[in-house]
Amino acid sequence: MKLSLKQTYALDLLEDNVTSEILFGGGAGGGKSVLGCYWITKSALKYSGTRWLIGRAKLKTLKETTLNTLFEVFKMQGVTTAMYNYNQTSGIIQFSNGSEILLKDLFYYPSDPNYDELGSLEITGAFMDEANQMVKKAKEVVKSRIRYKLDDFGLIPKLLMTCNPSKNWIYKDFYKPYTANELRSDWAFVPSLVHDNPDISKHYLENIQNIQDKATRERLLGNWEYDMNPSRLMAYDACSDLFTNTHVIGGTKYITADIARFGKDKTVIIVWDGYKAIEVVTYKTNTITEAANRITDLAKQYLIPMSQVVCDEDGIGGGVVDMLRCKGFIANKTSTKYANTKAECYYLLAEKVNKSELYINCDEAETIIQELQAIERANIDKDTKPSINSKELQKQILGRSPDYADALMMRFWFEINSNQIYGVF
Repeated sequence: MKLSLKQTYALDLLEDNVTSEILFGGGAGGGKSVLGCYWITKSALKYSGTRWLIGRAKLKTLKETTLNTLFEVFKMQGVTTAMYNYNQTSGIIQFSNGSEILLKDLFYYPSDPNYDELGSLEITGAFMDEANQMVKKAKEVVKSRIRYKLDDFGLIPKLLMTCNPSKNWIYKDFYKPYTANELRSDWAFVPSLVHDNPDISKHYLENIQNIQDKATRERLLGNWEYDMNPSRLMAYDACSDLFTNTHVIGGTKYITADIARFGKDKTVIIVWDGYKAIEVVTYKTNTITEAANRITDLAKQYLIPMSQVVCDEDGIGGGVVDMLRCKGFIANKTSTKYANTKAECYYLLAEKVNKSELYINCDEAETIIQELQAIERANIDKDTKPSINSKELQKQILGRSPDYADALMMRFWFEINSNQIYGVF
């Protein structure tokens, strides 16, 4: 099988006794899937009775793309159908030497946040194709499962991930440290772009270069700093820093709450110490009574009066406001300088975030970063009051409601309504 220089180098890393995690790619057409399928095939055939995983964000996509590449690699390597059996129902490929390849869905489902579906699975190695489409938790869980028959063959845990540029955990954990020469000694990043693949069709490159959207084009060509969206309110790096800004000092305590119930969106309750989110409570399902009771408990614990508690008053949140007699947040309330109260709060939040003047103590960093990145300026070319994109557009970007972001945004209701708290008129 003919490999490019970048693929050969990555394969050397996959077969050494030092490197445990390899990120390969960074652009379209660099031979990412071929490398992963080749390594998995070679390993499964070389080490009898071992178990290997190929995962992607959605199993359906894996079967339509990566699996086809795997079968092409089989043909190139002379692996005939007599040497393996593929069970489409279980998603398992069994070789005659006893080795297996497991095809797995690694999408983040709120119903299984810890990937318990993987259970007590034990594997010898794993290939995560298009890892940029997965959350960091998926990588961590898969890596923890790599222990099957390693000692039998003198192997160490190996995880191969492929990617296109994406402003998420891959950017923060691999690309940025790589460019700064600070990447962990047992990790490796191998950039591989379309020009590194000698067998790529010239039409493939032409199709990418003809993409009208600049950000999409730059991303597929391997530009990690592709996202120059002027509409975005908060810089990616500033959002990432929210969880390490321990220099932020405390102040007056508040509680903000974005209320939902019975599986529709999430209820998010945040306890604030100045601009420090010191406790974040999340409910996937709850009644308004349960939400009100938890807010009451937190208020007692942190000695916060109800005049310093605000809940969204739109929809069912109004019921919590009535029960607690706290402040009510109305998103579309008129604002003097902004399109509405919600827009004003988000612009004030963005100012604090971009200046590294806000801290969040929470394990949902990746989710929160995604949500904050989905908040964009609207009508930037029009002479109107500053506004943000609609909740519907935010949901289209995220595939869910930005519940954490909305709860964070409501902290600034107290800034624009300070006269109601401190008696300033």
